Amino acid sequence: MRAIGDRARRGFTLLELMIAVAIVAILAVVASGQYNGYIDRMKVDQAKADIHMIDLAIQRFYSNSFTYPPDLAAVGYAGKLDPWERPYHYTELSGKGSKGKARKDHKLNPLNSDFDLFSAGKDGVFKTQVDQKSSLDDVIRARDGGFVDLAEKF
Repeated sequence: MRAIGDRARRGFTLLELMIAVAIVAILAVVASGQYNGYIDRMKVDQAKADIHMIDLAIQRFYSNSFTYPPDLAAVGYAGKLDPWERPYHYTELSGKGSKGKARKDHKLNPLNSDFDLFSAGKDGVFKTQVDQKSSLDDVIRARDGGFVDLAEKF
């Protein structure tokens, strides 16, 4: 009877404490990974919403003037930053000589015929061809606005 009472007063053994700390550490690592993934998805969703909003403003500008704006300042989005604190990229494609500036798919076909609008994504790096490794995290507008999502999903 004395051994049970002594053990109850001593508390946890070092081994029990080490196991508890290890379990808490494993749970923290799993939870932080899930949290970071959630934050990344939330930023992509915000960039998609921003691109839709800017696209609508550009289409409204076009319906009034029958030309696309030369830059985002013409539609009131001059200083608009993406969720990664970088400016959105806009290229008007309907002008003469501007087809070479268009972003392209893996078969080198232009993504859009009217204008390109995209965020360079988490890494901030982009290439003309969207299936290149550094462009897969870009949030792009393609098919003249019919597709707005990550380039890796295009």
